[in-house]
Amino acid sequence: MGKAIWKPGTVLYPVPVVMVSCGTEEKGNIITVAWTGTINSDPAMTYVSIRPSRHSFELIQSSGEFVINLVTKDLAYACDFCGVKSGRDMDKFKEMNLTPKKGEKVNAPIIYESPVNIECKVKDIIPLGTHHMFLAEVVSVSVSDEYLDETGKFHFNDTQPVCYSHGAYFTLGEQLGTFGYSVKKLKKTKKKK
Repeated sequence: MGKAIWKPGTVLYPVPVVMVSCGTEEKGNIITVAWTGTINSDPAMTYVSIRPSRHSFELIQSSGEFVINLVTKDLAYACDFCGVKSGRDMDKFKEMNLTPKKGEKVNAPIIYESPVNIECKVKDIIPLGTHHMFLAEVVSVSVSDEYLDETGKFHFNDTQPVCYSHGAYFTLGEQLGTFGYSVKKLKKTKKKK
């Protein structure tokens, strides 16, 4: 087996794909983002990286807040649409029949149809080149109760989450293990006499 050498680039796939909502409930916008992730646990922090030329960039920069809405199989079409159309030209909530609802802790709207809404307040904006990174603290998380069981556990995989890999959208496949399974000790069975 050999290795082909490529120029430096962003080939870390798959990545989460999310719909970031911003603005207000009355005048909101949605941008599709694949450059996002977890930064810190306590306080809970995340980021989104957005090109300054995007309509949402100005909305987030001026308000200092946004909502990360997780994408499911049912939302994949709207996710792609919101990534190729500009909010300068249309109301993406209306075009995609999505429901904007004011967040609990931010004025930016959540996408009600998304099963997980992560409300964020911007702590810093870092210019990096083609994109600026909005570092943000998570101030509230809402989840759809239809995915909660009687104990209050959220069954995330039942939402059919979507990821993005090299220009395409995918649902998640089979589970290979759980955290720590590589070092978990096997239970010994007692031999019958």
